[in-house]
Amino acid sequence: MVDATELTEQPSTISGFVDLLRLDEVDVNLFRGWCHAGAPLRAFGGQVAAQALVAAGRTVDPGRLVHSLHGYFMRPGDPRRPLVYEVERLRDGHSYTTRRVTAIQRGEAVFTLSASFKKPEEGADRQRAMPVLPDPERLPDPYADWADGGTENYWSSTGRLTLDMRIVPPGTEGLPGRQSGVEEQFVWLKSASALPADDPLLHVCALAYLSDLTLASTAALHLQPPRAERRGPSTISLASLDHAMWFHRPFRADEWLLFAQRSPSSSDGRGLAHGEFYTRQGLLVASVVQEALVREKRA
Repeated sequence: MVDATELTEQPSTISGFVDLLRLDEVDVNLFRGWCHAGAPLRAFGGQVAAQALVAAGRTVDPGRLVHSLHGYFMRPGDPRRPLVYEVERLRDGHSYTTRRVTAIQRGEAVFTLSASFKKPEEGADRQRAMPVLPDPERLPDPYADWADGGTENYWSSTGRLTLDMRIVPPGTEGLPGRQSGVEEQFVWLKSASALPADDPLLHVCALAYLSDLTLASTAALHLQPPRAERRGPSTISLASLDHAMWFHRPFRADEWLLFAQRSPSSSDGRGLAHGEFYTRQGLLVASVVQEALVREKRA
């Protein structure tokens, strides 16, 4: 039997965000892609989730839009080998469509994703107001100091070609009142390159990728400061355990989005964090919740 993971070579260059989400169709309901490292010899979980969502979406009527996803990270993917995404078509209903995707490497499940799609419909509209914070153009570019290896080495090279990030400093005027025991972080994010305007699935998958960049670190702020304020290597181990997202309103992932993140709890080597994405016009477009492994590194 042919091993589908051996059929193509790893892309030699990444020139834009679309390259991070590119998949080959191996067979019906079977896709293959490559993921970059998020930590040494560990595939970046946000890219694995985003590619799994791409695979699911390619089996769904384009008129049905993603409204939620739930994923579990079970093993660290190897960025030196491709991942195969196997899609199960669980249900195609009148309004909702459900897919399950398993990311496989060396015959073992690395990640599983359940995703739901639906027909757009009219309904009453309300939302939480966005905090009024400095525009991203007024904030420094964190890439300038990120060059000490591991994840930071990726962001200082390929990262600056594919995404833009601006971190709101703690104590900035306009930040909501912080509750006791709650850690928080506010980050502006977007794709560095333009994405096709007529492909809403691509923008949702791009946001799934972006949502995993800083959420785990929010759950660990009681142990070390965010990367933009830290000097020297990390003193903790972080890894996503599960990830859930809900998409509320249309948006573009190549326009600035404010990612408001809070962590209400950390214990038992696990930290919980949740976040909300807002457009510059104040529209709440997506919500995300993640539990991450949070451990202090042993000397």
